[in-house]
Amino acid sequence: MAADHTDVSKTPGDPAASRSAAESGLRRPIALTRLGLVAERLVRAFWPVWTVLLFVLAAIFMGWHETAAVEVLWGAAVLATVALGWFTFQGLRMFCWPSRAEARDRLDASLPGRPIQALGDVQAIGTGDAASVAVWQAHVNRMAARLSKVQPVPGDLRISARDPYALRYVAATAFALALLFGSVFKVATVADVASGSGPELAAGPSWEGWVEPPAYTGRPALYLNDLQAETLELAPGTQVALRLYGEVGALMVDETVSGRTGEAIPPASSPTHDFEVQQAGHISIVGDGGRRWEVVLDEDLPPMVDLAGRMEREAAGTMRQTFTAEDDYGVISGLGRFTLDLEALDRRYGLTVAPDTTAAIEFDLPMPFTGDRDFFSLEIVEDFSKHPWVGLPVELELSVVDAQGQQGLSERQAMAMPGRTFFQPIARALVEQRRDLLWAKANGTRVVDVLRTILHRPEGFINDGSIYLQLSMATRNLNKAVAAGLDDETQAEVAEALWEVAIQLEDGSLSNAMERLRRAQERLTEAMRNGASDEEIADLMQELREAMQDYMRQLAQQQQQGDQQQQQAQNSQEVTGDQLEEMLQRLQELMEQGRMAEAQQLLEQLRQMMENMQVTQGQQGQQNQSPGQQAMEDLADTLRQQQGLSDESFNQLQNQFNQGQQQGQQQGQGQQQGQQSGQGQQGQQGQQQGQGQQQGQGQGQQQGQQQGSGPGEGPPDADALAQRQRELREELQRQAQNLPGAGTPEGDAARDSLGRAGEAMDDAERALGQGDLAEAIDDQARAMEALRDGMRNLGEALAQQQQQQGGQQGQAMGQGNPNDRRDPLGREQGAEGTLGSNDNLMQGEDVYRRARDLLDEIRRRSGEQNRPEIELEYLRRLLDRF
Repeated sequence: MAADHTDVSKTPGDPAASRSAAESGLRRPIALTRLGLVAERLVRAFWPVWTVLLFVLAAIFMGWHETAAVEVLWGAAVLATVALGWFTFQGLRMFCWPSRAEARDRLDASLPGRPIQALGDVQAIGTGDAASVAVWQAHVNRMAARLSKVQPVPGDLRISARDPYALRYVAATAFALALLFGSVFKVATVADVASGSGPELAAGPSWEGWVEPPAYTGRPALYLNDLQAETLELAPGTQVALRLYGEVGALMVDETVSGRTGEAIPPASSPTHDFEVQQAGHISIVGDGGRRWEVVLDEDLPPMVDLAGRMEREAAGTMRQTFTAEDDYGVISGLGRFTLDLEALDRRYGLTVAPDTTAAIEFDLPMPFTGDRDFFSLEIVEDFSKHPWVGLPVELELSVVDAQGQQGLSERQAMAMPGRTFFQPIARALVEQRRDLLWAKANGTRVVDVLRTILHRPEGFINDGSIYLQLSMATRNLNKAVAAGLDDETQAEVAEALWEVAIQLEDGSLSNAMERLRRAQERLTEAMRNGASDEEIADLMQELREAMQDYMRQLAQQQQQGDQQQQQAQNSQEVTGDQLEEMLQRLQELMEQGRMAEAQQLLEQLRQMMENMQVTQGQQGQQNQSPGQQAMEDLADTLRQQQGLSDESFNQLQNQFNQGQQQGQQQGQGQQQGQQSGQGQQGQQGQQQGQGQQQGQGQGQQQGQQQGSGPGEGPPDADALAQRQRELREELQRQAQNLPGAGTPEGDAARDSLGRAGEAMDDAERALGQGDLAEAIDDQARAMEALRDGMRNLGEALAQQQQQQGGQQGQAMGQGNPNDRRDPLGREQGAEGTLGSNDNLMQGEDVYRRARDLLDEIRRRSGEQNRPEIELEYLRRLLDRF
């Protein structure tokens, strides 16, 4: 029997074992609960103490004790001391350190069934009954299980019942504000107030001082009373202000930093001392409570600037030069300066005579828009291609200035004046003569002789009749001016004309177009080889398309010469525009798919094809023009006339502004202005005449002569312009009645566009009749825009008509039926004749360049604030429109 007896206390379900395990797990929760009781009783006992302390500290930090009356200060101090003593005494009486039993009881009360107390109970009856023992054991185990995840009870810190007016929060808020807007250093002055020195200071001698550095330093002002240092490092120009209080003569100022002498120095005992730091020395306040500072000058060093790297020049002549600049307080502005190096100049030909002027070329250096200017590196981007010094030896020097006016210079760098390089022989010769003409007026006769030599036999050099006419006109104007005494205005006009002709010769040559195409192909090849991004590939593809179109246009113009066309036809390759477009699309697809090897091979085939390509144009004369071609040419002529009419309206609007500004001046001056206006209008019409020659093969010249004003003539009045606008509208109505492509969507769209153009012309005629030139110009702009839309829609309608009428699609250009040829862009030329003629005003680089020039001129004039407000408002409307 003894062997079968089981000790209940030793079994896993023994209540004693469960009680022991639970007790060991209660140590940490009971300790934390006890700490919570400590915090709870401290808060309830001593909250008035820290509330009073926060109020007192807030008042001290805000400096109230320095301004309040001494009676108030002592009263407040006594009251605060009594309150602190009383609340501390009451807190000590209330506070009782919690025992472990109290913490145990608090923890047990937070649990259901008070399991801690239950574990301390013992079985009173039924200890000999196994069933009773089992029930008791289950009860103890259940209570122990509840204690397995017991959490400590936090202290109850709520004291709203004890503080119904929330004084503790008011004190905390006041203390926070004092920390933000006051100063903890005010505590140091409490002792002075307590000892009685504070009130005596208010009545006795005292002082205040401030130093304010110059604005360019970016440093804050300093309050000398708060500075403990005995040495001050100040920048020249720092303003010092000292104020002396109390009995006169109790305090005196002694300083040696301003450099003042004689009557400029106020008496040392003067209550006010304001001066500027100019040199090192000392500042002293002599007397009871005075101070002395040794002043060291923080010298403002001059700025520095330097050229960084070599200058780069783009093909169009734009120069790019990186520079660096620095200054201890920041650079304000900078200037670049080109000076001619006459000693290194090769004085030959037109440079043998003395120049009219050798003034340096100055330009502003770019400055950072944001950030510090202590040190920065930027790039100079300028274009001096039109300056006569291009290609001559010059020296570049940069200078920067700081806020003190100190200047920093870079080392002079010798170079050839950057600018555009011309490769076409005649263009290069014209640029050289332009340089000689601008070099000195004495070269006028020599320049005329050289230009006459070029014009004597232009065959093989100048193949464009419009260029020949422009150069011939410039030569005649220069010859007349030289005979009468060359003036600055004519010199500038002829120089500009020579520049324009040189640009047309250079940009219009086939070799340059081929070079541009080759360069675009090389850049695309290099980008594919280096794994360029999709955006870079797309940009290079667009560049290749534009270069190819330019090359095809130049090649077509060159092949207009019969002999040259026959020679090239023997060894040239024939290709259609559709085939070229298909190759470009295939090239782009290969690059998008990542098949760069195949793309490079296709690009090489395209390069070889373009080098051997022959492009032909239809040779039909004016007598064989189709209705579609005739309609396109008529609309183009109408558009040119509308453009000329708009230009004249704008000129007359300017003349009205000038007359309004100069009203009341002498009659002789008014006549002189009228002559200048007539001459300026003649020059503008001449420029339009030259552009019309390029686009219309002679028609623009006749139109420009009809619209131009003779020398000395004033501009036409508004009634005359309204009459011409009405005639132009009637001509447009006649053209719209005979417009081909009726019944097609494109043809109907063309008629709608011309209808809008007619309505805009009606509005322009009405505005001209009322003398509202600004409104008329807006209406004329709408008419030109609608005309361009109509021409574009008409071209699409005729193209659709050609495709329906047939012809050999895909037939090689220059072969087959003469009525089924292609234009220089590869478009079909069926029975309706050529659609892509050179008269299309919406194509060509000249059109875009002219548009950019006009936009730049509008922007320049809109920035001239001395112009009348009505003109500036009109120019702003133009900028908003375009």
